[in-house]
This record gives sequence, C-alpha cells and structure tokens, in this order.
Amino acid sequence: MPVVATNGIQMYYETQGAGTPLVLLAGLGYPGWQWHRMAPLLAQHFQVITPDNRGVGQSSKPPGPYTAELLAADTVGLLDALGIDQAVILGHSMGGFVAQALALDYPQRVRKLILAATNFGGPRHVPITPAAMAVLTDTTGDALARLRNGILISTAPGFATKHPEIIAMWLAWRAANPIDAAGYQAQLAIGLGLLREEASFEHRLPAITAPALVLFGAHDAVVPPANANLLAQQLTHSRVHILPNAGHFFPLETPAAATSVVSEFVEE
Repeated sequence: MPVVATNGIQMYYETQGAGTPLVLLAGLGYPGWQWHRMAPLLAQHFQVITPDNRGVGQSSKPPGPYTAELLAADTVGLLDALGIDQAVILGHSMGGFVAQALALDYPQRVRKLILAATNFGGPRHVPITPAAMAVLTDTTGDALARLRNGILISTAPGFATKHPEIIAMWLAWRAANPIDAAGYQAQLAIGLGLLREEASFEHRLPAITAPALVLFGAHDAVVPPANANLLAQQLTHSRVHILPNAGHFFPLETPAAATSVVSEFVEE
C-alpha cells in the first residue's frame, strides 16, 4: 500500500503515468477516488498523483480542525518523499483552497496551478446557491436518499437521467466507504476558516506568479461559476475555462472534456 510519512501523518496516495508530475487534490469528504474517471486519461500524458487528504480515505485522520496551510504542507511532504521538486497542482473545491495555500507558501514547488470549482473565501466570493444549500444541509429522511439528492444538485441538470450507471456506482461506492464524521468536520473547518476578510486568499493571490487555469462547470450550484472570473482577476497569469455540460463534480461528469482542457494547459 503506497503510504508516506509526511507532516506528522501517514498519507496514502496513488500514482500512474509518466512525464510532468500532476497532483490532483480532492474536495471535501472525498479521497483520491474522486479522480478515478479522470486520472487514467490524464495519465496518458503525465505522472498523475492522487493523494487521500488527511481526514479521509486511507490517510491518517487526526483530530481537527484542519487548515488549508496544513494540508498544503502534507502535500509538499508527499512531493518530497517522491523526489519531485516541482509539480502542476490541481485542486478541486476544498482541494482548491489547499492548492492556493500551496502556491502561496511554496511557490517554488508549483509549475502551474489549476483552481477548479473553488473560491478565495472572504466576504466577496459568490456563495453556494440557496437551492444547493437546502439540499446539502437537509438531515431528514433516509441517508441514501440524501446522498442521491446531494449528487443530483451537485451535477449538471439531466446528468443523472442520462447516466444512471454512474449515479448507481457513486452511491454504491459511498455506501461501501461512508464518511468519517470527525474527519469530515475537521476538513469542513478549512473552508469555514477562510470566511473572514483577513483570512481569505483574495488579496494574496496576486503574489502567485505561476501560470494558472481556473476551471469550472457551467452548472455548478455548489461553487457558482461566477467565482471563476473573481479568481482570475486576482491571479497575475491566468485564464478561465467553463465546461458547458458540467456541474460541481466535473471530474466524474465530464472527465474527457476536463482532461482535454487540463492537458492543453499543462503542455503549453
């Protein structure tokens, strides 16, 4: 089992492919499994590394709260253990907070930066839509039904109808890999800790000089795509790409389209 000791924890990771190192950082409550549809496609071009962040999957789950900076240090320790001096960092949702912290705290380790379905925190980011908030905070009813409703609101309209096999696979995976409540709460603190003006990344992002891609799904109700331009305005060398047929979980919804965009950006 590929595990490294980093920053006081045991971190599980998987790697595949060869070439430019590309680290994929998952969102809240998800291990590297989140990338299982996209990583094999990217691995045709790059060395793809998918760690389980602390608090989820097969990595350590020490008590929280966690910070983006803490998980950034975990990731840099993983790079050290793998002998990688510099990598492309792709962070999705909560992983995007970690990616921002990593690019700010360890700029020499970031070849290029990809911020996906995320925001910079603070009072000026565009928050989750009321409809998504209502669904994702609903604690009534059957757990499996709540999970399905959460997937539906987090993906593009009609996705579940067109791809019932993916929804069934997703539900079966989560049933077999239930969320660790303490780890989830510890990770949740990462986003909550960025809500204050002085804690947000907004005014620090211009210090990032690495080329940056901001990547969103057009139908993201969890982190609305209006955040894309807000991020790009603060990043010195950036561009925005909006995937037209995707919601928040584009790595699972449209992996081929997302891979094409990421590959083009990395290979430039």
